[in-house]
Amino acid sequence: MTKTRVLVNGAKGKMGSETVNAINNTADLELVAQIDLDDDLAASIKECQAEVVVDFTHPDSAFKNVKTILDCKAHAIVGTTGLTPANLAEIKKLCTKNKVNCIVAPNFAIGAILMMKFAREAAHYMPEVEIIELHHNQKADSPSGTAIKTAELILADRQNIKPKAPKTVEKLKHARGAELGGIHIHSIRLQGFVAHQEVIFGGLGQSLKIRHDSISRESFMPGVVMAIRKVKKLKGLVYGLENLL
Repeated sequence: MTKTRVLVNGAKGKMGSETVNAINNTADLELVAQIDLDDDLAASIKECQAEVVVDFTHPDSAFKNVKTILDCKAHAIVGTTGLTPANLAEIKKLCTKNKVNCIVAPNFAIGAILMMKFAREAAHYMPEVEIIELHHNQKADSPSGTAIKTAELILADRQNIKPKAPKTVEKLKHARGAELGGIHIHSIRLQGFVAHQEVIFGGLGQSLKIRHDSISRESFMPGVVMAIRKVKKLKGLVYGLENLL
């Protein structure tokens, strides 16, 4: 059996170390290197001849890392959040230039992907929605990539729906949270959480809550392994794990 050669960047982090364990326990994958801060990413890719690089690092370095991976002609699996639309456009060009592929996934938990799918469907029928996302207190960015992706999916399907929200006064700035396309997003960062999101819809005389909870980082690993297995067969940039289901 030919195994896919995988390098994990950010291997000392919580997600990175979990990814290392998942790869080591998957028969058709081979962990050829695990590196972290201060290691030379480009040199490591070339030295171990990695076919796929999984990046779980930091939002500040994510775009630079992806460019390095693609320029080394390896496929990229990116779980690090913080990439902008402009970054994604550039990544798409690099994929074409180097004839490699890249999967950028705000969330690798299959349940979270289903939560976003169900929220998108509910938006057809429920006129108002807000998103609450809860993560551990060491998460570097807010709102989460999952919350942003959820809002984008909802907005893509409800461009003609303009809820009539009453005028409100914020006695404290940002009391209503951040806003994307009219959807309010609230971020909570507390010790004890891993990754959680609740999408709350409101309608005439009723409400609907769609919630997903990752109580362990193991929940992300089936999605990571699926992405590693499929990335070589894709074409260019794929944004969102839902495109692999």
